[in-house]
Amino acid sequence: MNELIPVNYNGEQPTVSGRELHEALGIETPYHKWFPRMCEYGFIESEDFWTKMSESTGGRPATDHSLTIPMAKELCMLQRNDKGKMFRQYFIKVEEAWNSPEKVMERALEYAHKKVEELTAQIMYEKPKVLFANAVETAKTSILIGDLAKILKQNGVDTGQKRLFEQLRQEGFLIKGGTSHNMPTQRSMEMGLFEVKESTINNPDGSVRINRTTKVTGKGQTYFVNRYLGVSQ
Repeated sequence: MNELIPVNYNGEQPTVSGRELHEALGIETPYHKWFPRMCEYGFIESEDFWTKMSESTGGRPATDHSLTIPMAKELCMLQRNDKGKMFRQYFIKVEEAWNSPEKVMERALEYAHKKVEELTAQIMYEKPKVLFANAVETAKTSILIGDLAKILKQNGVDTGQKRLFEQLRQEGFLIKGGTSHNMPTQRSMEMGLFEVKESTINNPDGSVRINRTTKVTGKGQTYFVNRYLGVSQ
């Protein structure tokens, strides 16, 4: 597959630069005006994109965004031209490769403790869903809710990132609205299901903004895998 635009695989899911996509699509509207307009279609920070700083062509720091592949696909579709169609088809291939069973299992093993490697053969033959959940509980690495949705889907649960966020809000695990939207509720924090990761963003005016991202702990991964697979806990 020829690379039309660099894809970053260093995080917990593949992303592309908003500025690079803006340039590749040949959009004439300046990026600082175009991107906020695109966000009016319902894209959510810390779910669909993350703000970052990058160097502009003049060498000065400029606001950029890391976009999830689903968001990048939708932005391409909104352009309604041949370039948008071409890039959307490219991102579909990137997503298919990322979500292939081989890649999903590879990432799951990275999240889990070394014990997962010892259980891999058994996962293929003996109660794979339960064994996978038990192995994940020993993991020291928390994961994004979007990645939990992918793990659930690979184990037969019909869900996706946005649908899982909505379900967790409705069931009282995440806060529904306000400034703490999608942050863990007191109940879920006391249960040890989530943790909140903070990162700082340096704004062009010199101020600092703090981003908070909800992540699922190893215990939370086990709990929700069992919960949505109907395994007694």
